[in-house]
Amino acid sequence: MSPRKSETSRAEDLASTLARSPSRKSTYLFIAAALLSLVGLADSIYLTVEHLAGRSVQCTITSGCEEVLTSAYATVGPIPLAGLGALAYFVVFSLAILAIFGNRLAGNLMLYLVGLMLAVSVYLFILQAFVLHAFCQFCLLSAAITLLLALIVAAERFYARAR
Repeated sequence: MSPRKSETSRAEDLASTLARSPSRKSTYLFIAAALLSLVGLADSIYLTVEHLAGRSVQCTITSGCEEVLTSAYATVGPIPLAGLGALAYFVVFSLAILAIFGNRLAGNLMLYLVGLMLAVSVYLFILQAFVLHAFCQFCLLSAAITLLLALIVAAERFYARAR
């Protein structure tokens, strides 16, 4: 086999790995992930804008929004944690769209990103429950969205893709 032929073959293998048409089940799951990530993005952008504007967020379901969102855990340095959440949801949305169009690398990256998001959400939930003793409904919404995203990504990876 000539070196040129093997390079072409490797490039074709890489291209086929990166761009395979997803199954119908995978496509539906990626669409659900994209739509769900938009809800998370809207929630995070709202909290980020309110934080940067210096306005307090009023809870209608729980009573701890002010305590949670003004705590020391609400920022990473000067950056609102909700802003990092907005970035994460935007990346998940982008990866889901790429995966819908057959980019398997995007689907694989989404698995790791959503796993990281779930770990952070669990940590923040524990902080709300056991350190702050207060819950923010918008934070709980974000945690629920992240949990659903994790279930969707796991279902795509271990159920839809395996068949």
